[in-house]
Amino acid sequence: MQTVEQVQKRLERMLKPDRLQHSYGVAREAARLADLYRADPQKAYYAGLCHDICKNMPAQEQLQWIKRSAIMLDDAFYCQPPIWHGFAAAQYIREEMGVEDEEILGAVRYHTTGRAGMSLLEKIVFTADLTEENRDYPDIWTVRTLANQSLEQAVFYILRYNLGKLLVNGGPICRDCWEAYNHLVFSKEITR
Repeated sequence: MQTVEQVQKRLERMLKPDRLQHSYGVAREAARLADLYRADPQKAYYAGLCHDICKNMPAQEQLQWIKRSAIMLDDAFYCQPPIWHGFAAAQYIREEMGVEDEEILGAVRYHTTGRAGMSLLEKIVFTADLTEENRDYPDIWTVRTLANQSLEQAVFYILRYNLGKLLVNGGPICRDCWEAYNHLVFSKEITR
């Protein structure tokens, strides 16, 4: 597995400046949340750095990495190129950077969609992606507040926010996303 310094050099080559800044922000926020929720801050930082490594790749290249992973995905997933980069990145960091840690791979893979039964690290990177210091959207302060109080509540809010945008715009909803939402609705992890 490549060192953090090697990953940083790779990111500098692969990402546009604003995406690079975002990746550093997610890494820092993921490490902070990991410390808060008793996870491994170094592992969270690493996953946060890697989460968008394929974001600036052409869609067809992302698709090739996804196909190499042999993960079965639904039609709704393939109709949403903006969420492909996480799945592509998981395969990319496995093959090109020697990452074999399944926790890191899962956190990178599911940072755009979530999934039912998310691990702690997956929840941390999923949340850090939307709460890092450079993010600015209408509900940012609500999500940041929730992230500091309950990781599960923050994940649930983000899923509802994302699903709401998809429904308003008439977009398809991939299986991982609605299964993540339903899992939290039926679990004892959140209060409504």
